[in-house]
Amino acid sequence: MHERIRTSLAKAKAVKPLVDKLMTMAKANTLASRRRALSVLTHKPAVEKLFKELAPRTKTRTSGFTRIRRLGQRLGDNSLMAQIEWVDKND
Repeated sequence: MHERIRTSLAKAKAVKPLVDKLMTMAKANTLASRRRALSVLTHKPAVEKLFKELAPRTKTRTSGFTRIRRLGQRLGDNSLMAQIEWVDKND
């Protein structure tokens, strides 16, 4: 929904393949792909945003829809932090 998430590096690396597969489904824009995306996300406004806003933005791109930026270490437990965001983000 916010097009950018700040999380641990391990979680960002784990979610990146899932997000790329969802974007590939959204680019197909069929009823079956919409239902499959809804079964994974289970948040209807997020699926609507994925299919209506994010997928048309990346028409020419075949892969690499997200980027991971390292942010350093968290103060509490010293874990590596990262920011995962859409490559074609509107600022």
